[in-house]
Amino acid sequence: MNTDLSKATIKANPPSNAQLLEEGTAFFELSRNGERVDAIDETDARPPERYDVIVIGGGQSGLSVGHHLGRLGVRFVILDERAQIGDAWRHRWDSLRLFTPARFDGLSGMPYPGSGDHFPTKDEMAGYLESYAARFGLPVLNGVRVDSLTREGDRYLVRAGNRRFEAPHVVIAMSSYQRPRVPAFAGELSPDIVQFHSLDYRRPSQLPSGPVLIVGAANSGAEIAIDLVRAGHPVWLSGRTPGEVPFDIRKPFVHRVILRILFRLVFHRVLSLSTPLGRMVRPQFTRKGTPLIRTRERDLAAAGVKRVGRTAGVTDGKPRLDDGTVLDVTGVVWATGFDIGPSWVRLPVFDAHLEPLQERGVARGEPGLYFVGAHFLHSVSSAMIHGIARDAEHVVRVIAQRVRTVAAA
Repeated sequence: MNTDLSKATIKANPPSNAQLLEEGTAFFELSRNGERVDAIDETDARPPERYDVIVIGGGQSGLSVGHHLGRLGVRFVILDERAQIGDAWRHRWDSLRLFTPARFDGLSGMPYPGSGDHFPTKDEMAGYLESYAARFGLPVLNGVRVDSLTREGDRYLVRAGNRRFEAPHVVIAMSSYQRPRVPAFAGELSPDIVQFHSLDYRRPSQLPSGPVLIVGAANSGAEIAIDLVRAGHPVWLSGRTPGEVPFDIRKPFVHRVILRILFRLVFHRVLSLSTPLGRMVRPQFTRKGTPLIRTRERDLAAAGVKRVGRTAGVTDGKPRLDDGTVLDVTGVVWATGFDIGPSWVRLPVFDAHLEPLQERGVARGEPGLYFVGAHFLHSVSSAMIHGIARDAEHVVRVIAQRVRTVAAA
């Protein structure tokens, strides 16, 4: 059973607006600590701001959608909670680099600058997104936090504080990783143990000296483990591995040949909902995450990270593994994933697992509603920048067709 991060004992105090994302994934934080409970002023009589399309989320997903909408010639707006374009990347851990080389990190119409072999830092990626929005003159409204999305007749209503936005088309440009999850037993840990979700991890100095348990062994957990062990922390990494790619992506030949096959063919076309294999493996990817790409099992072993089983509970205030072992630690980092936190979307567009009900980003039963950036929306690459660009183009193509149909009626 999982519960919200706010129910855990949290001693570290990182910036409250920080956000950790899996590399190459679009994230737009609309739900920070659980379900949204904002009071909505239903008596606000001011007229709504009307557009043809509203895009919710100003990360790479929203900007990519905006680029294609700009070419379509419709009136649209991009709503972004953060103060500055690219902030979702700036507020991630200090040592983070994308696991995709720069040749795979450009959005439509603007390749990532510089060497294609370079692995961009978080701040470099943030700067690229700022430049992208400026180059195409994208209408981003920063500092606009969406409280609710509803439908009234054939139009959608977006409420953000005391502002209302209305449009026949809305694109939710966000990933499946919005609300951090931790186990219910996290609150049973001793108050002497510093704990927080990977969302709030920035640097090793947030943790006191001594052993650290990282719960969750996918890409974020593995990279944070390396970061901590290099700073002198003994580290246990708990949980099942999601698998790993069978080659070292840092080698030049792999950069230029193998990664093209992996990202452009396997992740982009083979493992998609258009193929029987893609449909078969999708549940495994959504449950376990993307296979380890840069930091693999042998890297963890070489660095001295100790792999242990699943963290099952708490004994005497200390974390307990599924084999009964109790670990004496000074800190715990929960790299246990997220869910979409969809309470602000007041429409029946999510299944029991909080996955959007959609086909290639087009919502089922809600004409005019779309998704871009969600995990395995259409393929494994849907959470990666080059896949986001393709999904955004498809969604805007559907919008264009529907706009033409209405105009011709």
